[in-house]
Amino acid sequence: MEFSSRARQKHARLVGDRREQYPHSLQFYLEPPMESISLVEFESLAIDRLKLLKVVENLGVSYVRSSDTYKSKLEAELRKLKFPYRALAEDDYEARRKDHISHFILRLAYCQSEDLRRWFLQQEMDLFRYRFNELTESLMQKFLEHVNLSFEAIGEDLKNELAYELSVSTPGFSLPKVKEQMFYKVGLADAVDLFRARKVFIKDGFAYVPFKEIDVIVLNNYRTKLSKALALTARSLPSIQSDERLQPLLNHLSHSYVGPDYSIQKNTGKISLEQIDSLSVKSFPLCMRQLHRALRDNHHLRHGGRMQYGLFLKGIGLTLEQALEFWKKEFIRGKVDADKFDKGYAYSIRHSYGKEGKRTDYTPYSCMKIIMSNPPSQGDYHGCPFRHSDPELLKQKLQSYKIPPSGISQVLELVKGMHYQLACQKYFELTHDVDDIGFSLNHPNQYFTESQKLLNGGREVKKESSNLGNVQQKNNSQESINSSSTPTSSNAKADTELEGLEAYFTED
Repeated sequence: MEFSSRARQKHARLVGDRREQYPHSLQFYLEPPMESISLVEFESLAIDRLKLLKVVENLGVSYVRSSDTYKSKLEAELRKLKFPYRALAEDDYEARRKDHISHFILRLAYCQSEDLRRWFLQQEMDLFRYRFNELTESLMQKFLEHVNLSFEAIGEDLKNELAYELSVSTPGFSLPKVKEQMFYKVGLADAVDLFRARKVFIKDGFAYVPFKEIDVIVLNNYRTKLSKALALTARSLPSIQSDERLQPLLNHLSHSYVGPDYSIQKNTGKISLEQIDSLSVKSFPLCMRQLHRALRDNHHLRHGGRMQYGLFLKGIGLTLEQALEFWKKEFIRGKVDADKFDKGYAYSIRHSYGKEGKRTDYTPYSCMKIIMSNPPSQGDYHGCPFRHSDPELLKQKLQSYKIPPSGISQVLELVKGMHYQLACQKYFELTHDVDDIGFSLNHPNQYFTESQKLLNGGREVKKESSNLGNVQQKNNSQESINSSSTPTSSNAKADTELEGLEAYFTED
């Protein structure tokens, strides 16, 4: 799968070939790339596009898509990741190539389930909408011709004849504005959404669409093509899955986390066991707060909960010795005696810290891994509450945490739209009394780190005295009474290695 960089650079220098291959900075991605690339470049291109689509998702919920803030933030991200952000001249071949190849890689990764296809389609649609609307009128016309959507522009005589009908049928169009605007004669089947919204004039089976609404038709056309392409790609998966080089990469991308590596413990030893109860209330994401409460109430967690919560605690700074003490103290308060803990559970904890077995230093779970894998069953407390909880139970839990009704409605609306990480981000804002956290939330340990920075005035972790921790522990107990309920390559390796770790957590 290797393609020499010298040969590719030679190809890139052929300006004529460039123009022929990518005549526009925008495309419908109808033809797959034919060149060979290395696995390293394969992963790098995919990760950059995934970062971009995560930003598109976050901005789409946080801002109005037509607002200046939305546009400026998205353009900044396109610039940073070196994707085409405007219809540049002939000097953005590499950006167009990256855009083309990375789309098809993620199409392979995100065609594997209905949820993945739906998410990918929505983010690609939003990205396309932004880029299309940034084109000038002349470039829009050229693009429409390029994708065989060259609708017939009506002549001045016909426009003057229909001026009154066009003005009364097209919202926001006065007679003078009708005469200034270009209108297209479009088949009714292509303009169904505009017809339903009563935004166009209909005559003899044709819709007369103003230029400013043509993006609706283009987007519908793109959605149809991409939906069919994703379905076709899904049917081709068996042949891809037989490739032992590609399948692990594709599986990882669909569950991928693209932020810092939280297996690197910057705060090791800075957290005391007495602090955990208080920190769980003010700085733990809801998934970890739920696990901590279940552990305190039941003095036990099943293996899925122990893996998820144990690696999170490791990531926030618990040393191996602290982890052994923490879990042992809690378990022996239940049905597990000290001898059984030492024989059945201590090994798995040492294993997760890289002190047993393959000596692998395991990575805390990212949001995507928690959301997409190992859903909880009866008696489990792991998983993502926004993804795996019944909405009514989630509502009750948020009410018990004193989240205001308006905030609960916002969270539930995000959950309904399957924006689980954004729902967690909204939970962060509500519990920390901030309007905009200013970052995309992708990891439980990121939540903790950002919370501590905010609460401690920029310092990540502030070690509290034992007395304060005891006071907070009492407060947390009261809450229980009131409650109703690195780079991606290293993470890919860790995800594979975690499969080996699960064997040591299977004893309930």
